[in-house]
Amino acid sequence: MDVATVDDARKAILKDIFWQMNEISSRTETSTETVIEESDDGNGNIVETTTTVTRTTLYITVSHKTAEEMADYFGFNADQRAQLAELLAKENNSLWAAVLYGIGVSDDTIVAVALSQVGNIGGQSYWSWYGFEGRVEWCACFVSWCANECGYIDTGVIPKFAGCVNGVQWFKDRGQWADNSIEPTPGMIIFFDWDSPNGSSGPQDGQSDHVGIVEKCENGIVYTIEGNSGDSCRQRQYSVGYYEILGYGIPAY
Repeated sequence: MDVATVDDARKAILKDIFWQMNEISSRTETSTETVIEESDDGNGNIVETTTTVTRTTLYITVSHKTAEEMADYFGFNADQRAQLAELLAKENNSLWAAVLYGIGVSDDTIVAVALSQVGNIGGQSYWSWYGFEGRVEWCACFVSWCANECGYIDTGVIPKFAGCVNGVQWFKDRGQWADNSIEPTPGMIIFFDWDSPNGSSGPQDGQSDHVGIVEKCENGIVYTIEGNSGDSCRQRQYSVGYYEILGYGIPAY
């Protein structure tokens, strides 16, 4: 069958395969806790009221079978398994990232804005623009400022975020996330998880400590522009797949 057209029959097949590969389950837990509420009696006195509150929490679990499990399920032969292994080979990650995330589209506008800021020390123009009255760790403020200069915050292309963890979650929630094995394109947002057991960011824990903007990727090297790199805006570079790169946010430019 050709794969150029997705008609209703093919949609039904894909939907059937999807639900053979994935399962969604849920459960609820109910707990009771005592809450103390404070109020004013009208005479300037604080009155404490103790009430019992019942909370119900919904837990949703999404589980999926691996490619190998599905190959067993469908009874793949040796040739089909070889083809599957080829499709899932690491060197094809960039191909799938282009298909699934559209990362073939790059953006030079935010790169140009970021490059114009190289040499800034202290980052006051970025963290004060964000709304902070005093200095904070400002790498995410810098990325947000650059996005705002391009109009990407108003259009919902890039979030306004001051915490790297929040930035990662925003992209993941929208399916616009790729791991560190891909070769990124200009304008992608690069997140790091530093391995700093003696530093302020702590050891690698799967949580992002730092963020920047991808300038380009050439010959296996990722070039970036980062705010708050030694308290300055600097150009940096890393090898593709560098272990401290957590992954990439992929704006829908």
